[in-house]
Amino acid sequence: MSDHDPDAQIAQLARGADELLLESEFKQKLGLGRPLRIKAGFDPTAADLHLGHTVLINKLRQFQELGHQVIFLVGDFTGMIGDPTGRNATRPPLTAEAIRANALTYQEQVFKILDPERTEIRFNSEWMAPLGADGLIRLAARYTVARMLERDDFGKRFGAHQPIAIHEFLYPLCQGYDSVVLAADVELGGTDQKFNLLVGRELQKQHGQTPQVVLTMPLLEGTDGVAKMSKSLGNYIGITEAAEDMYGKLMSISDELMWRYFDLLSFRSAAEIAVLRRQAGEGRNPRDIKIELALELVGRFHGPQAGQRARAAFEARFRDHALPETMPEITLVLPSPLPIAQLLKLAGLTTSSSEALRLIDQGGVRLDGEKISDKSLQLSPGRELIVQVGKRKFAKVALVAG
Repeated sequence: MSDHDPDAQIAQLARGADELLLESEFKQKLGLGRPLRIKAGFDPTAADLHLGHTVLINKLRQFQELGHQVIFLVGDFTGMIGDPTGRNATRPPLTAEAIRANALTYQEQVFKILDPERTEIRFNSEWMAPLGADGLIRLAARYTVARMLERDDFGKRFGAHQPIAIHEFLYPLCQGYDSVVLAADVELGGTDQKFNLLVGRELQKQHGQTPQVVLTMPLLEGTDGVAKMSKSLGNYIGITEAAEDMYGKLMSISDELMWRYFDLLSFRSAAEIAVLRRQAGEGRNPRDIKIELALELVGRFHGPQAGQRARAAFEARFRDHALPETMPEITLVLPSPLPIAQLLKLAGLTTSSSEALRLIDQGGVRLDGEKISDKSLQLSPGRELIVQVGKRKFAKVALVAG
């Protein structure tokens, strides 16, 4: 494929994307004959990147492979505001100290995927902090409250008489202003970021720039198969987690979710994934296909040998001798997340919730081989778990939505 063929580039870059706005403008930009400036912003609200973040970062890598310049923007200023996207309540702002500490980990981790030679790391405090109060006022004057309320989450909260803090309106404006300062040709974001990305287009027009093209990527569900992957929800897989932990979490996802992970995380071609789907339809054990996914992802972040070691440790723990040959198989229909103590009781592994809590305190409860110490743990539907109490009580529990 020629790097200078706009149609071929669009076909490759649009794979797996949710929406491209506007394709005609993108084709024009690709025809300019220069590397485009590709921007994606990440607020350092937690210490580590997880696989959900890599959906965007993998797409940035594709742009780099086609010769374009990536701007990995660390939102150390906007992180102190707190992104209100998808929120039904005001997000508590983080301290400057927490933001700085988290930002350092992002810098260290992103080059596990991106090419340093084609990556420009920037921090939006570079231009937002000097902007000052008068600059923020001028920026705020560029958008109306009515336009802000067109955003779905703001509109819902306003309609439900839930509070919206004034500083939350500043977030999309600051994100859009980042695109002005960086002269972005393309900005990537999750589907929940569409409003913010379009604000960037509008502000660029107001500043006499050619508006950026917007490319939105699907949001990756966490290991529960329900909610967006998030550290705060505990359904994440961190890219710096130990190889065995990462492998075990990937093997715990449902067979249905596995295909979503292949589509959004795997570097395999669409044709290769189609072959795996056909094999599953012809009777190949989905567990064997899931092993291929786990080996690929663990190998990406820890090396192929670490992936094989993690597989060997997992199989030794779960297949060779740690698990009994037969165990009860239980399906629980959940209208909402289920507390761990209730799960143990409903699975018949304890006689009461109080006994379950006591056993957790004593270190006698494991999920998929991992010891559980959090008595407040909530388990969401969409998972299959091997639950162990003590040395002899086991059950395979399927949690389904209902």
